[in-house]
Amino acid sequence: MRLPRLLITFVAATTTVSAVLADLVIPDLAAQHAFNPGWPPHAKFHDAQYMVMTVLLGLIGLTLALRQGRNALLHAAAVLSVPWVGMIGALLFPGTAAYDPEFADRTVFVLGLHGQVFMAVVLLLVLLGAAAAARRTPAGPASP
Repeated sequence: MRLPRLLITFVAATTTVSAVLADLVIPDLAAQHAFNPGWPPHAKFHDAQYMVMTVLLGLIGLTLALRQGRNALLHAAAVLSVPWVGMIGALLFPGTAAYDPEFADRTVFVLGLHGQVFMAVVLLLVLLGAAAAARRTPAGPASP
């Protein structure tokens, strides 16, 4: 289960740091999020809430990924999928968008998808592949 553990650990590390980097640290991206003057305080509150939750989910996923056993890996994959599924699911709500119109010229698209949505899809596919590989691996005595 070495490759599934490595992949899930990679997603855990990415999940732990990505929201803070994108929404708070990287200047061009932070200008669209935490430092966006057009966002009212309550919107910034929810952005901060998302950052904190994503860091916590990433750390929980990392802790689970580093434990022995197939079930721990599967639980890690499930926990780590939450913020990424949430990002895609948020687009289903009325009035939401992956970016604000005033930042259209600074928005990165990959294969027609907003960069963050593309990243979410890729990481979800990695988690799905790693979980499927972990399920196919025999449990063995140390893997309840």
